[in-house]
Amino acid sequence: MTQVVARPEEGVRALGPRFSGVLLIPGDDGYEKARKIHNGLIDKRPAVIARCRGTADVVDALAFAKENGLEVSVRGGGHNVAGRAVSEGGLMIDLSLMKGIHVDPAAKTARAQGGVTWRELNRETALYGLATTGGVISTTGIAGLTLGGGIGWLMAKHGLAVDNLLSAEIVTAKGEVLTASADENSDLFWAIRGGGGNFGIATSLEFRLHPLREVFGGIVAHPFRAAKEALRFYRDFTRSFGDEFTVDAGLTHAPDGSGTPLAAFIICHYSPDRAQADLRPLLEFGSPAIAQVGPMPYPAMNMILDNGFPPGALNYWKSSFVRDLDDGVIDVMVDRFAVCPSPMSGIVIEPYHGAVTRVSASSTAVPHRERGYNLLIVSEWLDPTTNDRNIAWGRETYASLTPYFAARRYVNYLDADERADAVSEAYGANFPRLRELKRKYDPENVFHLNQNIPPA
Repeated sequence: MTQVVARPEEGVRALGPRFSGVLLIPGDDGYEKARKIHNGLIDKRPAVIARCRGTADVVDALAFAKENGLEVSVRGGGHNVAGRAVSEGGLMIDLSLMKGIHVDPAAKTARAQGGVTWRELNRETALYGLATTGGVISTTGIAGLTLGGGIGWLMAKHGLAVDNLLSAEIVTAKGEVLTASADENSDLFWAIRGGGGNFGIATSLEFRLHPLREVFGGIVAHPFRAAKEALRFYRDFTRSFGDEFTVDAGLTHAPDGSGTPLAAFIICHYSPDRAQADLRPLLEFGSPAIAQVGPMPYPAMNMILDNGFPPGALNYWKSSFVRDLDDGVIDVMVDRFAVCPSPMSGIVIEPYHGAVTRVSASSTAVPHRERGYNLLIVSEWLDPTTNDRNIAWGRETYASLTPYFAARRYVNYLDADERADAVSEAYGANFPRLRELKRKYDPENVFHLNQNIPPA
């Protein structure tokens, strides 16, 4: 969209009297902080930041952007690694002040506004001994993670975050405020469950909740010299485990800052009284360097990896699915991790099994419902003078693993430099229907700063 506003401050003054949030332009107090997102590699400067407090603010900000030819971006939690939340020279609709949460313990539901993070939602639902699938890093926003699918610790038992979404309030490209649910605008509801921010701005989301107070969780890590043996054990162990727990695996570095490379298992079992028996083979395997496991509140489980992803760190990610962890995959992972340039980087394996695989590929916009593993390469560092080296490691590691990948991608992990067919791979057979619905709800592609689905 062509930007035609020469003096955005004049338009902002005109919008200001009816806007209940905070409007910022370059030079204003708070602008520099508001324009930054979780990934410190993203350095963009919007012409206007509209920090909304409610749905009416979102409608007005969107109308202002369209009237003035400003490119629109939408920020929820600001965690998207590709930096789609920020428009260079455009208008950023910032939902991060929209923090309302209402839990209905009798109905086992929660409705939360689009600026809520998983840490905030988990804290409220935990008061009632309830939870829903919500990511693996607690500072992630509920909206972005859910609209892209929503991998999380509880997905083997309860499915992806989208499988627990009951409804959403959506501001469309026309400025209409619609409810998307199984009963209202059901085609839009299908599309937003995996279609990301392509179809509108989610100002609130309603989730199904499940009884859950404690989990058995933690980390078991083995010396790097045992990495290949540990990952082969993990492959065999995960081929037959059931819905009651999930275990991610990873090549990572010691959390004490020493930079010691490790092969780690991150455990989340939903039934602490059964965990020891179910996990005995894993807990008794090898000679771990770290074994920190036990009962913990679910919100603590959702925070267990937070320290490894500090705000402002520089991030470059690549990911894809593999059907199995054959010896070739494991050998490449270990060999590539051995030359990793940053002690913050790692390679993560997220298993797909249980409830997430029992939803049909056409029931939501997320088509990836087969057993297998999502493999995530996280290149993360602090020194901007090493950007090229760390990005190159991520790209080269991904290229080395490419022969083993299935033709599937998780849309939330797509970085800014993906090849042209990455989005269509992320949606598979659902892509044509998504393009038709994009034409219905956003024919001018107003919402294109996302993993974009072009209108048919």
